Amino acid sequence: MVPPHTRAEVVLLCDSAEVASWPLICRNGVDLGVVDDLARVQLEARRQNCSIWLRQPCPELTALLQFLGLAAPFQVDGPQVGGLKVGGQPEDREETGVEEVVVPDDPVA
Repeated sequence: MVPPHTRAEVVLLCDSAEVASWPLICRNGVDLGVVDDLARVQLEARRQNCSIWLRQPCPELTALLQFLGLAAPFQVDGPQVGGLKVGGQPEDREETGVEEVVVPDDPVA
């Protein structure tokens, strides 16, 4: 049974293997505090050479992570609510691709 107020399932991955999972429960809804908590868990997981993945996130969490540009770092997966295509679509007459190349030894102008 899914606990009430569950917004996603957090999955811990080590060497591409699922090690653990737990429900992401948000009693007061999805806000920046939830994203901060997820970022802290992701940081600790990375320190252990692991990562976290969000399984079946709610539309509110998906939208907030997309708005903040964090959908890719959290490996968001779930219902295609508006799609989770990272990078977006080019606007009218806008070209896709790299706009600027940075050369490490290039002096500052």
